[in-house]
Amino acid sequence: MPLTFRKSFRILPGVRLNINKRSWSITTGGGKNGPRYTRSSTGRRTTSMDLPGPFGWRRTTSSKRH
Repeated sequence: MPLTFRKSFRILPGVRLNINKRSWSITTGGGKNGPRYTRSSTGRRTTSMDLPGPFGWRRTTSSKRH
């Protein structure tokens, strides 16, 4: 099994800096019943939201712009 590097820091309330071997990202939101917005250094933007009931996580991801 290969070793991986991933670290997450809380820089402000509701804002996280995520770092891995190839890129970094900023995540905001995700409070009580709210969506999370993530922007990556590679250009990827992700919106995630926790839905109630048996649905779990639903995520829409748009890849980097051309």
